[in-house]
Amino acid sequence: MTMTDIREKIINARRIVFKFGTNILRNDDKEISLSRIYTFIEDIAKLKKQGKEPIIVTSGAVGLGAKRLNVDPTESMSVKQACAAVGQSRLMSIYEDGFDKYGFITSQILLTEEDFTHRKKYLSLHDALNTLIELGTIPVINQNDTVSTAELDFYQDAFQVSFSDNDKLSALVASELDADLLVVLSDIDGLYDDNPKINPNAKKIDVVEKVTDDFNNYIQNALSPTTGGRGGMKTKLEAMKVVTRSGATAVIANGKTPHIIKMLFDENMKENIGTVFLPIENLANKKRWIAYATNIEARLKVNDGAKKALVSENKSLLPIGVLEIEGDCQKGDIVSIIDTEGNEFARGMINYNCSDCQKIIGHHSDEILNILGYRNYDALITRDNIALL
Repeated sequence: MTMTDIREKIINARRIVFKFGTNILRNDDKEISLSRIYTFIEDIAKLKKQGKEPIIVTSGAVGLGAKRLNVDPTESMSVKQACAAVGQSRLMSIYEDGFDKYGFITSQILLTEEDFTHRKKYLSLHDALNTLIELGTIPVINQNDTVSTAELDFYQDAFQVSFSDNDKLSALVASELDADLLVVLSDIDGLYDDNPKINPNAKKIDVVEKVTDDFNNYIQNALSPTTGGRGGMKTKLEAMKVVTRSGATAVIANGKTPHIIKMLFDENMKENIGTVFLPIENLANKKRWIAYATNIEARLKVNDGAKKALVSENKSLLPIGVLEIEGDCQKGDIVSIIDTEGNEFARGMINYNCSDCQKIIGHHSDEILNILGYRNYDALITRDNIALL
């Protein structure tokens, strides 16, 4: 795909999720940058008037609240939660007042992990967001930091929660709403082949066509002190994986560049802006949910034969192919599937609770009834409920 084709793909996107990071919502003095936010609002309002469907995922509530309360949000978790409670209303008022000047209504949605983990809530959220968009509003979404810690405590035994930052949240929203494009704006110009703050010869990568081993290695090393990597880039790259497997295009660009949104959608702009991530497949909605939107409650280690059956032959996971189970899951929970070397390669919705699974792993399916006294399924996970990673 040529850069001209890529530019057209971005310009023609209809449903667009914009993610604003904390750093671009503040100025150099760590205070709210009203001029920058209102520029975002102005440019998004123009897109809205063109018939596009913008959705905003925003950070910034904790910082605004800390400024208002004159406290350090890192002092304790309860102080951070208090800052979020105070700052969220102030943050929302900025978006509300700004878009109101252009005649557009905003709608506030605060989300926690539970809104994605439970399938019924996930589908309900999908319907609610679509209705808000159909009614002409501009949804403004944020993680509910005031209660999200309680949610994390509730899931403290989970191996992995569905999201813990707004980068992943924006990707999940884009995936759930079948967005055409995710635009992540932060204080970076895009993805580089090395850290530009350390290596002056580092080159920006204009286009990522698919997730390669080098790309995965960059994600793994993003927090490494030796490379000077930042956690912010790590979470952004993980978000890109979610979006591109959901059939959408994504862009990481520098939100501090004046009118960056206008530039992204300018038909006359020839310059390569940020890093563009092209879609690599389009997972079915349920498999997107299994792969990325749920908490992981247990791990199943499988033998090489079972891995081949799942990856190459699109088979179900039978109990005889499972070597070990770690965790405490109930029927219908999402579990991680790892190989003999501990590498996760799939996730799936399990048909038995973990205690019963422990009794039947390593056995043939026709032995399940004798061992458990009942048999609902021949497989621990049926193929329609397995998402390969």
